[in-house]
Amino acid sequence: MEINVGNVIIGSKFIPVQTMIKNHISNLDKTINKLNKLSNIGCDIVRVAIPDKKSAISLKNILKYSTIPIVADIHFDYKLAIMSIQAGVHKIRINPGNIINKKYIKNIIDCLKEYNIPVRIGINSGSLPVHLIKKYNNYILKVMIESAKEEIKFFEKYGYGKIVLSFKSSNVKDMINVNKFAKNEFDFPLHIGVTEAGDIIDGTIKNTAGLSILLNQGIGDTIRVSLTSSEENEVKVGKKILESLGLRESNIDIISCPTCGRTEVDIEKIVNKLKQVISKIRLKKNIKIAVMGCVVNGPGEAKNSDFGVACGKNKSIIFKNGKKIKVIKNDLILDELLLVLNEYL
Repeated sequence: MEINVGNVIIGSKFIPVQTMIKNHISNLDKTINKLNKLSNIGCDIVRVAIPDKKSAISLKNILKYSTIPIVADIHFDYKLAIMSIQAGVHKIRINPGNIINKKYIKNIIDCLKEYNIPVRIGINSGSLPVHLIKKYNNYILKVMIESAKEEIKFFEKYGYGKIVLSFKSSNVKDMINVNKFAKNEFDFPLHIGVTEAGDIIDGTIKNTAGLSILLNQGIGDTIRVSLTSSEENEVKVGKKILESLGLRESNIDIISCPTCGRTEVDIEKIVNKLKQVISKIRLKKNIKIAVMGCVVNGPGEAKNSDFGVACGKNKSIIFKNGKKIKVIKNDLILDELLLVLNEYL
């Protein structure tokens, strides 16, 4: 099943990368600035928290300026969901664990049908329906699946099926297992990710571990990498996971060695500088750059790239299209690589 969220499709071969704005969206300038940056680095969908009427009212202004589809994240108050839909949001996310009254859910369904937009039913292990926790003796996987079944049954009762599902946990194994089960149980697209995953290091590792296993088995139609870090980092990590699995093409692929006692050059400095330069450029073609620290694997890796460098003790070799083009002094490595990059651009 394919679900349209604005101009983005969830459920096709292309797997959209999402993030969530981390400030109150009533700060319009800050929010629009973030949305522009996220658009520039290739973010596909952005979710925003709607905790109060002020934020729901702010949605109209956000939507005027955003080139990225916006999802309204709703908890507890069904009226905020209706306000968000009426404001023109592209999708809403609700949590069965905290909007329990079926009359309120029916009101949301009626509004979704009127404005013809989808919903994500987000099942989170940290906020599950109490009656199901008691019924299944806190067996989390079973509770999460049954929670989705209950909610889907109610939505389908009123003829609404534009649904995306998510089953999230801060426990990587639980997240993997519940999504494997969900893939066999439901026909709806799956939004996957490890929630409350931690900082840039812990969160990246947990999400890479969990998402890679699922994606490599064909499970997952859109992803969000949750980090206690910036929105941009969430998108960059998400895109790199997809690129590493061959699920998304990379405009720029910098391969670099981990360095060792043979290394005579500051490889990390060169790579960081290249990334800084490239991040400011809209690339029209895919480029592979090799930055290698010695002669063991350096020449071979560099030759298999569009261009690169194999660093030696006093001098280094610049390669382009698999051919050695010059030998340079080590203090000229970065300048020479940037010259070759400019030729490609």
